[in-house]
Formats: sequence, C-alpha cells, structure tokens
Amino acid sequence: MNMITIRRYRENDAISVGQLIADTYSRFNLAFATPENISLLLGPFQYARSPEPEHRKAIAQAIRAPLVLVAVDGDEMVGVLRGGRKDTQQRTVLQSLFVRGDHHRQGIGRKLVERFERECYRQGPTVIRLAATMYAVPFYLSMGYKKSTGVRNGWSFQGVGLQVQPMKKSPK
Repeated sequence: MNMITIRRYRENDAISVGQLIADTYSRFNLAFATPENISLLLGPFQYARSPEPEHRKAIAQAIRAPLVLVAVDGDEMVGVLRGGRKDTQQRTVLQSLFVRGDHHRQGIGRKLVERFERECYRQGPTVIRLAATMYAVPFYLSMGYKKSTGVRNGWSFQGVGLQVQPMKKSPK
C-alpha cells in the first residue's frame, strides 16, 4: 500500500469515482436487491464504465455536493465522501462514503470522515446527520455517531428497499 492522500475532488476524478461508487455500493449494500432494482438503486452509476458522454455527465452531476473528498492510493482512487452544509440551520449531511473493498479496515474511511468533520466544524457548530446502510452502522458507531431513530426503509435514485439507520453527531 502506498501513502494514502485525502484531497478535494476534482472534475477529472468523475470516471474513477463513479466506478468506485458503482462497484462498492453494489458489493456491500445491494445484495438484497433484484437485478432490475440494483439498476434503479445505482441510478447513473449503473453506467460507470460507459464511454457515452451523457452517462459521464449524469455521473459527474450525481457526485456533486457542497464538499467532496477523495482518498487516493498512489494513482488509484480508493475512497470518496460526499456531503456538506445543507441549510442555514446548522445542519450538515454526510451523503455518502465509499471505500474500495480491498482497502477496508485500513483507516481510510476514518480519515475521510475526520477531514469532513473538521471542514464542517470550521464553518461553525453543526450537527452532522447521515443515513447509514446497515453494513456501515458499526463503523459510524465507532466514529462517535449515535442512532437518532429506528431503521428506515430508504431509497436511492429510483430504487427502494435499502434499509438505513439515521444517525447524527454533534460537535464536542
């Protein structure tokens, strides 16, 4: 493993980030879904390897968020976090976090979340909210997030049935 670099997303990262999201989301979160529902849940990321300009544009649009951070191992994209301040009421949402499977349990997700939290708290007090997939709940608990309600039936793009655990963390 090379030195992991955490940096802000750049427009030319869209293809590799899209492929990372498609692969990781499918592998770790969508085992419950039928093939048709997987396509709906993936939305534009189902076309992550398509050379079609309209697919690439849709993927780049789906990645956009107030703050997008990426983790790079050498020249390989191994993690991405999307989120940021959503409104003027000091609420911040961590929209998604993906770390490539062969890089799990190496501190990459933790580094992405810690950097995200620092950047958000720098803007003033905020409560960070997220909807964790069931696979990710233990990770977020270890990061100090608390369950805020019971498990919900979530959605992703046009797909349904993804179970999520709403969670939140307040500044220390």
